[in-house]
Amino acid sequence: MDVTVNGEPHALDERITVATLIEQLELTDARIAVEINREILARQNFDSHRLKSGDQVEIVRAIGGGQNDCLSCGKYTFNSRLLVGTGKYQDMQQTRLAIEASGADVVTVAIRRTNIGQDPNEDSLLDFIPPSQYTILPNTAGCYTAADAVRTCRLARELLDGHALIKLEVLGDEKTLFPNVVQTIEAAQILIDDQFDVMVYTNDDPIVAKELEDAGCIAVMPLAAPIGSGLGIRNPYNILTIIENAKVPIIVDAGVGTASDASIAMELGCDGVLMNTAIASAKQPILMASAMKKAIEAGREAFLAGRIPRKRYASASSPIDGTFL
Repeated sequence: MDVTVNGEPHALDERITVATLIEQLELTDARIAVEINREILARQNFDSHRLKSGDQVEIVRAIGGGQNDCLSCGKYTFNSRLLVGTGKYQDMQQTRLAIEASGADVVTVAIRRTNIGQDPNEDSLLDFIPPSQYTILPNTAGCYTAADAVRTCRLARELLDGHALIKLEVLGDEKTLFPNVVQTIEAAQILIDDQFDVMVYTNDDPIVAKELEDAGCIAVMPLAAPIGSGLGIRNPYNILTIIENAKVPIIVDAGVGTASDASIAMELGCDGVLMNTAIASAKQPILMASAMKKAIEAGREAFLAGRIPRKRYASASSPIDGTFL
């Protein structure tokens, strides 16, 4: 039977248990957490839970602040679940230091606004953020039609020597910067047919998110709030619905303002968060980058740990059964 494990297809024996899979992957001595179809599986059920064909399995090591809890998008694996942008910094040096402090592996670059080799007379961002150390994620910021977005992605592929991983965004208007969903879906299909690996920015509509996933996008990136607004997650229930319906990573993109917003996204079960303005426009960008790194790790660990249920009335922290009164 066919099962996906951490984003990779695996052909397994029929009715294999989770415990047997862990043994085959040589993870028996590791501190791990297991998700089956985005539901945490209790450790005591590893021996009894049998996998079914089509199951989506994620096995993560919740160790050392989540350092080994990787983000898998299609064939790509990243150590950090924080993705960052490069705009709005004071200069290239501040950009480099903030990205280092964030611990991010993925750095998104606006091809229309950033020099990555187009102009030999200006500093190239790649001299400060080298592709040998980071995964460069070209994006189509500033594109308002599917045609413009597709052309921009093809330009990025030429400039980056055949680079196939891109972040697609097609905007609807300059005031809100909300995505144009119709143009986004059209561009996504063209790019996927052209062998691009598409991570796609969209609104927080669960139906649209699922359609983009079904089209073949390797990650869906719903907004938390308008780009650069810093309003945080305005509609957590829609984001939660998107997560529950998804079989690809869900990465919150746009609207994060501070560390608590990032933690909330991760506690909801998001696979990652992409941000730029929240770091670059902070009074101390490098310090904020460090805070965001910790917030992502804390939120992810809290999600894996499983929060207590909300209750209307108090519940004593210490048990009272058997005590002397």
